[in-house]
Amino acid sequence: MENIEKVCDNLVSWLIDKVQEAGCKGLVVGLSGGIDSAVVAALAKRAFPESSLGVIMPCHSNSKDEEHAKLVAETIGLKTVKVDLSKTFDSLLDELKDDGTNLLAVSNIKPRLRMTTLYYFAQKNKYLVAGTGNKSELTIGYFTKYGDSGVDLLPIADFVKFEVKELAKFLGIPEIIINKPPSAGLWENQTDEGEMGFSYKELDTFILTGGATPNVKEKIIRMNKLSEHKRRMPLMFIREK
Repeated sequence: MENIEKVCDNLVSWLIDKVQEAGCKGLVVGLSGGIDSAVVAALAKRAFPESSLGVIMPCHSNSKDEEHAKLVAETIGLKTVKVDLSKTFDSLLDELKDDGTNLLAVSNIKPRLRMTTLYYFAQKNKYLVAGTGNKSELTIGYFTKYGDSGVDLLPIADFVKFEVKELAKFLGIPEIIINKPPSAGLWENQTDEGEMGFSYKELDTFILTGGATPNVKEKIIRMNKLSEHKRRMPLMFIREK
């Protein structure tokens, strides 16, 4: 990425402007232990050193994710709170009398509970919610509607996955976070690439150049079309050309 320092400065300025325009005081970010949330958290901390908050929200999650979320927070000096949503999730499933026939319907409850939690802290502190969706995932609809897309701002919406890695390195995110296999953590051993059916490298290449094998191209175009209804998104940062 050319002039990454300027890009980050522009991102931070954009965050400050948008928060001030809304009459708010800072930013809240859900810390998942993954690279996207780490980058957004680091940008939020730069924009609002004294009024940024990371929220760690395990929900029958891999303990490594919480460990990595705490590592990110310690690395960038971000204040955090932890809200364990496991019992809330279980209670809701019990009330729904779920029959176990639709894994996604159940799994998507988790990011929607997290969205609700983030907005609690946002309203309590007069903050905005900074989302963690990147251009790769937004293109194919790889996010939960009114879950992780339920945010006020999308700082990295104009960056494909490999660019997010570049931002992470520049911002000093630990290598273990940068190199871990991307996962939404919706169920055990779930990975983004395994669920998508192609690699981020293939997806990023298609987005940026249009190049892909016929099979991958067909999958990406189909996913993009089917997820169009999900892309009525909040304000997005667009880089200067």
